[in-house]
Amino acid sequence: MAVFYQTEVYIKQHRIPRSNLQLTYSHDPINKPLGTAGSIKKTEKKIGHNSPFLALNGDIFADVNYTEIIKQHEKTRSLATLALHKVKDPSRFGVAELAKDNRITGFIEKPEKDKAPSNLINAGVYVLDPKIFNYIPENRTVSIEREIFPKLAERNQLYGYIHEGLWTDIGKPEDYMELNKTLLTQTTQTTQTKPKPNIKEPTILGKHASIGKNSTMGPYTIIGPDAIIGDNVRIINSILLPNVTVSDFALIEGAIIGEGVHIGKQVQIKKDCIIGDHARIKDRLTLAQKTHICPAAEVAESTLEPD
Repeated sequence: MAVFYQTEVYIKQHRIPRSNLQLTYSHDPINKPLGTAGSIKKTEKKIGHNSPFLALNGDIFADVNYTEIIKQHEKTRSLATLALHKVKDPSRFGVAELAKDNRITGFIEKPEKDKAPSNLINAGVYVLDPKIFNYIPENRTVSIEREIFPKLAERNQLYGYIHEGLWTDIGKPEDYMELNKTLLTQTTQTTQTKPKPNIKEPTILGKHASIGKNSTMGPYTIIGPDAIIGDNVRIINSILLPNVTVSDFALIEGAIIGEGVHIGKQVQIKKDCIIGDHARIKDRLTLAQKTHICPAAEVAESTLEPD
């Protein structure tokens, strides 16, 4: 199996042992993003033309049965099969119009809730026939949702696979946080561990993470691998990615902390803050609610309102 991804993940099917998994990265030009279809077109030589392949959006979390969607795709012999998922409010998404044979006849982008023709949304999981490459222009930005799929629908070459299981859009920070809370709860319910001092469940500590004296972690907290947490630190309802350093007497509540971030002594980070990778927050600062810090930035002053 080979995996290719930019904003999407591209998986080509091969019957090879999992231990032989290889990763190949295809990057769009920095000054010329190619879009959801243009990025696929760029991987044409790597994917080849021998068999259907999967394209997965990178901002979803789902338990799609890939074997079943591929089987359905092979039965219809279509150019594309899309996973569709039922949601209560389709107004944030593209809604599919579906015929009785699961053929997709069209899309309506972000319809009003009470005017949507269905509640079946594009779930961001596609099985594509290699002939799809013939529909995608080279060397320009192309949207597979807005330019390619409508053409396939007109030619009766687009089918839907209704996914009933877990599916979550994690493209927004609040959705990402909520999903992690759900997974934390499920993990602690299925894993029996002895209670640890100053660890409020549900909380997960990554490998080699170290916690200082009198520091309290959780609830609903993820501490990434190799994190270093100082003394008298309080972290609540937050996600810390790998290699984060939190100095003594810091308070973090409801925040996402990127990889390699350094947080100084007596720093307070309020709810809904996002700190980019490798940023440095100096001592005795307060970051107001919903403050966003760019990667590798050095913060030397407190913020009193969202910034």
